Amino acid sequence: MIYSEEVEHMCPVAKGVCHGPAPIPSEGNWVRVKENSDISGLTHGVGWCAPQQGACKLTLNVKNGVIEEALVETIGCSGMTHSAAMSAEILPGKTLLEALNTDLVCDAINVAMRELFLQIAYGRSQTAFSEGGLPIGAGLEDLGKGLRSQVGTMFGTTAKGPRYLEMAEGYITRLALDKDSLIIGYEFVHVGKAMNAIKKGKDANQAIKDATGSYGRFAEAARYIDPREE
Repeated sequence: MIYSEEVEHMCPVAKGVCHGPAPIPSEGNWVRVKENSDISGLTHGVGWCAPQQGACKLTLNVKNGVIEEALVETIGCSGMTHSAAMSAEILPGKTLLEALNTDLVCDAINVAMRELFLQIAYGRSQTAFSEGGLPIGAGLEDLGKGLRSQVGTMFGTTAKGPRYLEMAEGYITRLALDKDSLIIGYEFVHVGKAMNAIKKGKDANQAIKDATGSYGRFAEAARYIDPREE
């Protein structure tokens, strides 16, 4: 250890009481974190790239300092999807510090990892007060049936108004408009359900029909439009 001349000439003074780190909640326990292995929890973080063209939602399930499960969801940039594929291979098995200092390919995923690390390190995880935390695989619950990300895609202009393209229910096929051309409902296809049915051998057209539903006063519309074509 190298000390400056000023410090070398100082006389020693006793430090006094040292309380150590403040305890943080971790899966139902209060833990004084000193090592990676002291941290457990499942939580989420959101990140964005430098041009803010795309974003990432990252979910990690950490057990004893090691990432045992990772869910990587990206939107807004085609390259991000490939980065997410690589990150899903990179993250599991790494400690929190390793993951924080690993290139996760996409800037948005790196930022999400940083934000998520801050939450976990300060005990702000989703499972902070849940005894034993959540089992590995709990991250998939964020996706719901069909294992597809919850995506909302909407577009609007001053000249032509709004277009609903995708909701949590699924891919929007038709918008229902009243006599004043106001949106009063929509028709959707739950893509996850349709694909599951097709994989099990059902005719594709029938599968799509069975996975089609509507919301709002869809049946009362004065007219219907395809939001992608009209």
